[in-house]
This record gives sequence, C-alpha cells and structure tokens, in this order.
Amino acid sequence: MHPGGGTLSRPARLGAAILGCEGLVLGADEAAFFRDFQPFGFILFGRNIDTPEQLRRLTGALRDAVGWQAPIFIDQEGGRVERMGPPHWGAWLPPLEQMATVGPEHGARAMALRYRLIADDLRAVGIDGNCAPLADIATTDTHPVLRNRCYGIDLATVVSAARAVADGLLAGGVLPVLKHIPGHGRATMDSHKALPRVSASAEVLRGSDFAAFRALNDLPLGMSAHIVFEALSSKAATVDPEMIALIRDEIGFDGLLMTDDISMEALEGTVAERGAAALAAGCDVVLHCNGELAEMQDLAKTVGDLNETALARADAALARRGVPDRLIRKDAEAELGRLMEGLAAHG
Repeated sequence: MHPGGGTLSRPARLGAAILGCEGLVLGADEAAFFRDFQPFGFILFGRNIDTPEQLRRLTGALRDAVGWQAPIFIDQEGGRVERMGPPHWGAWLPPLEQMATVGPEHGARAMALRYRLIADDLRAVGIDGNCAPLADIATTDTHPVLRNRCYGIDLATVVSAARAVADGLLAGGVLPVLKHIPGHGRATMDSHKALPRVSASAEVLRGSDFAAFRALNDLPLGMSAHIVFEALSSKAATVDPEMIALIRDEIGFDGLLMTDDISMEALEGTVAERGAAALAAGCDVVLHCNGELAEMQDLAKTVGDLNETALARADAALARRGVPDRLIRKDAEAELGRLMEGLAAHG
C-alpha cells in the first residue's frame, strides 16, 4: 500500500522537475499548474508542515492534482535539518553527534534504526522520499551549514553509515536520495549563498570524497553538489558536463540524478537558465524548493519533460518504492535508546 491518493501508474510524460508549494494548503493556481506540467515529484519544507492531519491532506492534494502516486520528498535528516519536529514528531541529534555518541562499533546499526523510524513517520503522512543519506566526508574545515549533518570524518565510517541510512529508509518504503554527489565535505562556504571551490587534488578526491559515492552508486536517486572542483573543472558540478560524466562513468552512479536546489545562489543566471544548464550538463531532473509559483512556471517552460533516458531512470527508482517491512516501533526505539546509552551489550 502506498501513501496518499491517486493511481500508482505514472502518466506517459513527466516534467523534468521536482517542485514545492507555498503553504499549508495547496492553492487552486498551484494545483492547476501541477496538473498541466506533471512534475516528476514534489518536495516539502517547514512552511508546508503543521500537524499530521494537515500534512496528510496536503500530500493527498498534491497527488490528486497530478492524478497518480507521484513521489513526495522531504529533507528529514534529523538535527538541524529537520522539517518535521516537536510537538508532533520526535527531535533527533545531529547525525555527526549521534555517531560520536554511539561509537564506531554500533554507529551503522543506530543509523539504520534512526532512519527506519523516520521512514515510519514519513509514510504515515504520505511522504515516500527522503533526501538522505549524505555521503559527504566531514573535515575540520567543513562549513558549519553541513558539518554536523555528516556521518563521520573517514571514508569507511561514512560509507557504512550512509548504507545503513539508505537501508533503513528502503525498509520503511521510503526512497533515499544520495547526496551531495560527488562530495560536499570539503566546502568551506555555504552553497545557499555562494559557490564553494575545492582545491584538493584529483588524486585526493578520487581516494576519499568520490570513493564514498562510488561505494553507494547503486542507490536509486542522487543529488548533485553545487561545488567547483578546481583540479577537474572551472564550473559547478551541477552544470558541468564533464563532472556529470565523472559521476556517471567514474563514480558509476546510474540512478536518477536531481540537482540540489536550483534556487541556491551558488549558481549564476535566472532559475530557468540554471535549470536548463543542469539538464544540458546531464542531470535528469531539476529540484526547485522555494514554492514560488512564477519561478516554477518559468522553469517549467525551460526544462520541459524528462527525456527517454531520464524516464527510464525514474521508473527504476520508483520500482524501489516498496511496501514497508514490519516495524514494532517501541522495540526499535528501545534498541536505539540502548545504543545511545552505550548499553548494547546488555540489551
């Protein structure tokens, strides 16, 4: 059983964008636009969330507008990036803090439990995609906007935890989105406001940052990084054909590749121009998050529909959107609690 209303089968064509909406209720103009454009999916933010009942109505209305079980995404990492929080949902530690609390022996299990519980929360309100895991490797210089969202400071820890996150989400019937490909951990600037530039050598990048994503290249969806890797390119990865080719050929990721939010100020030009550049570079779908209808309408005119290759990747991703396995929530919460208290050996 899938959350929300509408038929499971997708329409013959899908717009090459994932879009947001303005508020707690879907407006008539928004619904009409979505019905016409048929975006691949939707994404929700804090501005869209009040209560579980309200959120179920909104996710249902979004799917009713397009007439099928379109995927609905959210950034529910826990910690600083937590769109659904108290009083209706639990509060989570930042991932890096949880990993440090649990320790290396139990880090992956704790992350699997955490994201299986998060998946349960999401499915209950009609959300079936989560923009996680992060496979970005933290450094001492990682910008604060990202650092405590990471899972560790070394390749093995990050890969193990990221795999556990993806497994926990998939077990709960929620599609994971691997981010930020090919690696955001060395960024010392906030890409929401400016374009980060990374000066590490190609050899270092291939042995660490890129290697993390190579180990997770089988995941169904990914999100690009708005970052310049100076040893390899002069342009942000999202809009650079050579960097997208590296993601596809060297890292080996063949899932559906969405951009990071196209409204972020790391990229030049209008939102529509940025979207067109990302698709021309080889991204499959453009992510637009701020819910501004006029911007979305301009973007839609520019990006058009998913091409044949992207549509095949979309179908492959949607096929991974399964029925949740059985969860006894109180048992999962109790096990996670024991891990967080360092009492796993006695559980």
